Amino acid sequence: MEICQVWFNEDERAVGIVIYRRCFHPLAKIPGPFLPSVTTFYQTYYSGQYYKEIGRLHEQYGPVVRITPYEIHLSDPENYDRIYHMGTKFWKSPTFYGSFCIPHSTFATPSNEVHKHKRAMLNPIFSRKMVLKLERVVQSKANKLIKLMETGIRNRKPVDLHHAFRSVSVDVITDYAFDKSFDLLDSPDLGSKFFTMVRGVGPAMWILQQFEILQDLALKIPLWLAPILSEPLGHVVGLQMEGVKQIQDVRARMEAGKLGSSRPTIFSELLDPEKNYGKPIPSTMELKDEVHSLLAAAADTTGNAMITAAYHVISDWNTYQKVKAELIEAFPSSSSALDFVTLEKLAYLTGIVKEALRLSFGVVGRLPRVTPEPGASFNGYYIPPGTIVGMSSWMMHRNEKIFPDAMKFKPERWLDPADSRRLEKHMVPFGRGTRQSYCELYVTLGTLFRRFDSLRVFQAKPEDLFAFGTFTLAEASRTELLALLKRN
Repeated sequence: MEICQVWFNEDERAVGIVIYRRCFHPLAKIPGPFLPSVTTFYQTYYSGQYYKEIGRLHEQYGPVVRITPYEIHLSDPENYDRIYHMGTKFWKSPTFYGSFCIPHSTFATPSNEVHKHKRAMLNPIFSRKMVLKLERVVQSKANKLIKLMETGIRNRKPVDLHHAFRSVSVDVITDYAFDKSFDLLDSPDLGSKFFTMVRGVGPAMWILQQFEILQDLALKIPLWLAPILSEPLGHVVGLQMEGVKQIQDVRARMEAGKLGSSRPTIFSELLDPEKNYGKPIPSTMELKDEVHSLLAAAADTTGNAMITAAYHVISDWNTYQKVKAELIEAFPSSSSALDFVTLEKLAYLTGIVKEALRLSFGVVGRLPRVTPEPGASFNGYYIPPGTIVGMSSWMMHRNEKIFPDAMKFKPERWLDPADSRRLEKHMVPFGRGTRQSYCELYVTLGTLFRRFDSLRVFQAKPEDLFAFGTFTLAEASRTELLALLKRN
């Protein structure tokens, strides 16, 4: 009898929660279906594909949708800068960003003040002046890529540009970060094992987001035990331990005065007492989170953009010839180095780069923020303080009112300066590191298209470019490109 009474009380409590969340909660008037308004298991059901369901909900319910009991999602592009602008009072959702298990990274830091401090330390490294100074690093990686292509031509074998482009990005960022590149481009598998580890982080992130109680537990699990308990958790720990190794190496070289060059690096700056504005120097275990964030971003966003550009240009002979003609005019000699300053002034190549960034989507999932006091209003709906609110590039970049024929790769849409300025307002491919990323995109893609007259896609289809994972693009199934024998 006592057991039945307990069961009945629990049942009553569950019914009460459902009624409150649906009818009396501060978000009760926000449009949306019944289930996501009363339980987070609605998003759990969709796993890492919830962004697609959110898109469908917006089509049905409008620009403001309740997607969990405590969270709303917005689709009106005019709201983006209100939430994400520099100096915003909206702060990162601890539940969501805590799921990455990198609490000390700039990316996952909820506090706006702490984030501002970390950004201030890193901004000089990503300044235009520093990017131009370090362009030679990007040039060296682009030249390695060209050698890979030439080897493919000689041997009549397809070149796996899916991993090659990602290796370019990781090799560049590790040179910037540690003055010691990972040199994935030199490995026989083009870093495939490394990228398997990076991709394995996604499932762990999704599980930890759904079950917040596990986040603190995951951070306390002994490092040796993590891969035994869970393969995804093992990937998280593996990437973090790579960070520990790299930070320890930078510390040792700094103490011995043996850094490879006189230029500053990301982590030599973070370890410099004079650059910490009187704050304690971060520990190795804290800085490993920053390494994790940088490596994961390099492995996904910029690499995705390069493969998107290469696929669409090589698949369309007209586009290929247009950019080829523009590059030949700017660089008559096919063997000359293609400098970033000249490349970024080329209108058609710029259109290709921007379309690649738009259609590679960077982070497809939402980036949730917490609404500050005294609350906010979006599209006629008042949102109380403490409400989680978010938007995504997936919806911004597919908006037909801003980008007609949004899923078509159309560099021409960027050629008119007035149109370009208007469209640029709604481009949100990535945040920190954009200057360095643009340098990679222009130099790598420009060099590839200039050096080879005729490339063709090998056993890849358009849908391979949109194999999305939990948070960013997952590995496309067979995105390989074959260099034909015809060369300059």
